[in-house]
Amino acid sequence: MYNKSKILSISFLLLLTSQLLADEAKESKTKDRLHSPREVIDSVAKIGQKEVSVVSNLKHMFSDAKITGQLKTMYGNYNYKKESILNTYATAIGGIIKYELASLNGLNAAAAVYTSHNVNFATGKDTHQNPELSSDKGYYTEMDEAYLNYKYNEFNFRAGRQTLDTPLADSDDIRMIQNTFEAYIATYNLNGFEFIAGNIQNWQGFDAGLENPWSKTGKDGTNLAGIKYSDTLELSAWYYNITGKTNAFYIDGGVEYPFTKDITLHAMAQYLNESELDNSSVQSSIYGAMLEIVVHSLSFNISYDKALQKMGKESFSGFGGGTLFTSMDTMILDNIAQNSNAQAIVGGFTYDYKEFGFLYAYGDFSNDTEHITEQDIGAQYNVNDEFLVAGIYVIENDIKHKQNTDYNWNRFQLLANYDF
Repeated sequence: MYNKSKILSISFLLLLTSQLLADEAKESKTKDRLHSPREVIDSVAKIGQKEVSVVSNLKHMFSDAKITGQLKTMYGNYNYKKESILNTYATAIGGIIKYELASLNGLNAAAAVYTSHNVNFATGKDTHQNPELSSDKGYYTEMDEAYLNYKYNEFNFRAGRQTLDTPLADSDDIRMIQNTFEAYIATYNLNGFEFIAGNIQNWQGFDAGLENPWSKTGKDGTNLAGIKYSDTLELSAWYYNITGKTNAFYIDGGVEYPFTKDITLHAMAQYLNESELDNSSVQSSIYGAMLEIVVHSLSFNISYDKALQKMGKESFSGFGGGTLFTSMDTMILDNIAQNSNAQAIVGGFTYDYKEFGFLYAYGDFSNDTEHITEQDIGAQYNVNDEFLVAGIYVIENDIKHKQNTDYNWNRFQLLANYDF
């Protein structure tokens, strides 16, 4: 059983935000809220989407095309406390360059190349190399976006390689290469509701593994459908048929209530149910809640998730970092939601001052046989709207066992990011 006294002793989770996000938080509606530490870290260096020009002829479709992109450099290391595991580190430089046509009669297209290459003199050799930034080979280059898009009034259809941010398929931009998907996605907006339906065939990125781009999303892909509503209330419901793996139903909802101009309460609840397909062992029921209080530029947050598991079964948070409120930089509930019930509790606070954001985070994850904690400590400086520098220090500990295990390590990451 989970010790309630440990819940009361857990420190707070700091959500890492830029000053821009802090300013928006004072005026934003519920739909602008980020619901987990993982989502906030993901948002730090996410490349912005620029509005597509609308033209009246084929010539201007090309002459009014836009080139956008991102330059990124990152250093990341792991220091392991278990003697049999070697420390690793790497420094990489890379980014994104995207070419997007203007829209003619609602139709346009785009392509983007993602790349990351290790800087040899600042990267560990052989087994001391950290493969998270540029793969085991030390380099990665791929056309990770290439799509056709059609828009008519409130209807939009996109086919090809694209970014997605849905509960069980998301970009999760927390290292050098974000996730993208080979998919066919249709959306329609009506009176505050957004309807989404589509099919995902393959995916690539940090979470998929950089060694072999474009892995299958199920035996015959993944079919999905969702409904979202955002106003005073925030509601969403999703269904995923991940073929050969699981049928998943996800729902969440919440409210944002401003007590005063400078004090706001934000509360959310979520539920994920997964049914096993083809003896995949993916079967789970997860429920959770989060509560956030924002006072000026100071934010307090606490969240909880519990997975109900059977022996021989496990949970699956999707293609990406997952939508659970307790997902952190590295630790997510999936890591321990196997063979027995598991739970996670995360609490925290944020503070932003002008162009600076500061971070302290603590999460507690446990099941019948494991008990893992993670702390995230970081800072961010927004030089201007295009350029930022951010660092995060992660401490992970196995507090169930006296001897060091695979969960005993420290990680440091430093990022410099420029959007153009």
